[in-house]
Amino acid sequence: MLVIIHGNIKTMEERDYKDGYVQVEHGKITAIGDMKECALETLHAGSEVQVINAKGNLVMPGIIEAHCHMGITEEKKGMEGDDCNENVAAVTPWLRAIDAINPMDDAFHDALKAGITSAMIGPGSSNVVGGQFAFLKTHGRCVDQMIVKAPAAMKVAFGENPKVNYSGQGVSPVTRMSIAAQLREELYKAKEYEKKVRENPDTERDFRYECWLPVLRREIPLKAHAHRADDILTAVRIAKEFGIKMTLDHCSEGHLIIEELQEAGFPAIVGPDMASRNKIEVRNMAFKTAGLLSGNGILTAVTTDHPVSKIQFLPICAGLAVKEGMSMEDGFCAITLSAAKICGVDDRVGSLAVGKDGDIAIFDGNPMEVFTKTLCTVIEGKIAYYDEQCGLLW
Repeated sequence: MLVIIHGNIKTMEERDYKDGYVQVEHGKITAIGDMKECALETLHAGSEVQVINAKGNLVMPGIIEAHCHMGITEEKKGMEGDDCNENVAAVTPWLRAIDAINPMDDAFHDALKAGITSAMIGPGSSNVVGGQFAFLKTHGRCVDQMIVKAPAAMKVAFGENPKVNYSGQGVSPVTRMSIAAQLREELYKAKEYEKKVRENPDTERDFRYECWLPVLRREIPLKAHAHRADDILTAVRIAKEFGIKMTLDHCSEGHLIIEELQEAGFPAIVGPDMASRNKIEVRNMAFKTAGLLSGNGILTAVTTDHPVSKIQFLPICAGLAVKEGMSMEDGFCAITLSAAKICGVDDRVGSLAVGKDGDIAIFDGNPMEVFTKTLCTVIEGKIAYYDEQCGLLW
């Protein structure tokens, strides 16, 4: 059992505690409340109970990265460690991120040091359909033991990236029309397959289309790479046409079509605004976008798109969004509860509540401020990162 005492607890639920405690048993939060309710006399440092005295520091849910390529595009490894894009075929829905994620990538430790306890990880955006994302915890050596949800989303891409990748290969797509047409064709065939399976459960299973069933059954969303306003609206058009869930990833020109996005009802994962405007389609990228979307009722998360910008800067990206107009509360939500809701895992992570995973980060200030230090990162009740100088262990 792990108990964190005397914390300034931000739960991301209805109530916070200025001097509170959190108790975790068997990986789950079993109690949370005011220190007046905590039976301190029953706590003792030993093999069965581990106590962290937060000493008034901020205790909050572990931070969530809603879109990245950590462990698939490895740092320091070049081509040998880059498994992000199978860029020789435009439609590859059967690819699974879990078969390429390397937990030994240094980025996982950087994430832990930043208080990031989970991440949505998957293939890149060179293909019209890139493959299946997975939602993982950031601590471990075996991907299978780190999985929270897999598959968690199906990656699709619009606009510049597929156009650029295939324009020199003499094959489609080289236009936005072809990108949309190939996705429609794939979804149409997948829908026909889903109908056959539904009407006859003994139908011989087809590996190519089996991976689409969770999408068509609205169990997981399309994860749509789209920067430009027209590409965002094409993604919306196709998702509506096939009646499927979708997240709008990057959404760089989302602030130009707020009314349309309000009507569409899809959530947005905004970023990486810390990266350079090195492509034509990101010329209107700005930190103000996240705040304009969330302020107008659109469920919004912030992303680094690691390694496009470094994963450890995720809370700083949220802080820069706050600087440019996002509310402080929405800034916290963008890297915790809103991110969890968008990723479809808010039953387990994103807030501190009884029954949820014991994923907790302790900071000596607001993590969205650049001088703030991570003192301790806890995943499922176990310390995954600890600043030895902070002296919080009881």
